[in-house]
Amino acid sequence: MTDRGSTVPRRQLGRHLRQLREEAGITVKAAAESLEWSGPKLWRIEKGLTSMRVVDVRAMCEFYGADERTTEALASLAKATKDPGWWHAYGDTVPAWFELYVGLEEAASGLRIYQPELVPGLLQTPGYARAIIRVVNPKLSEEEIEERLQPRLHRQKLLGRRAPAPPRLDVIVSEAALLRMPEDQAAARDQLLHLAEMATQSRISISVLPLTRRLHKASHTGPFTILDFPRKGAKLTEPTTVYCEGPDRSSLP
Repeated sequence: MTDRGSTVPRRQLGRHLRQLREEAGITVKAAAESLEWSGPKLWRIEKGLTSMRVVDVRAMCEFYGADERTTEALASLAKATKDPGWWHAYGDTVPAWFELYVGLEEAASGLRIYQPELVPGLLQTPGYARAIIRVVNPKLSEEEIEERLQPRLHRQKLLGRRAPAPPRLDVIVSEAALLRMPEDQAAARDQLLHLAEMATQSRISISVLPLTRRLHKASHTGPFTILDFPRKGAKLTEPTTVYCEGPDRSSLP
């Protein structure tokens, strides 16, 4: 079974706790004061950005007037917020700001990626990925480059996993991304051949936006990924989420 870590349980728990608070007509300020927490701490809990102790979840449920069944369900969910994901084994090579995305990527049933400048990370070959790491961090040693490469390659395992089923991957790249290749001709060739091979898989589609195309709706944006999630009965396990990444920040609107 794939190790999905605590990302999704944290977000689910946060949404349920926020809903309980709002249904009880309690403000963030009032809840924080009653629980003797800071406002920012409660905000992080409701956004699913932190793990939770069972005792704290029970205290929140009691204050919000939740019934016993709901309290027990959320207490069980709190235990899952402490489960580590595979990326924790790589330490600082996976930045803290990227951990949230990696956890959601593991849980997604579909990924729709627009990338105007680079081949998306899930489709990068080792040679291409090394070239990108060197460009962004020219002072890194070869050993440090290899350390940063490993979690990127680990991410790609989700495309070949057996259980649960791998996510559907739909990619749109600009023709510029295919022309802007590493100087190493072997690495460039391997990357293009890899894209051609991956495009033959039934759950993967790769479309190329030609340079001759005029302005389009995504012209004023940078790269982004739309993550879709599986259903549990009639409900989605997570709402569809958009991830945007820039040179110095990322965001999940």
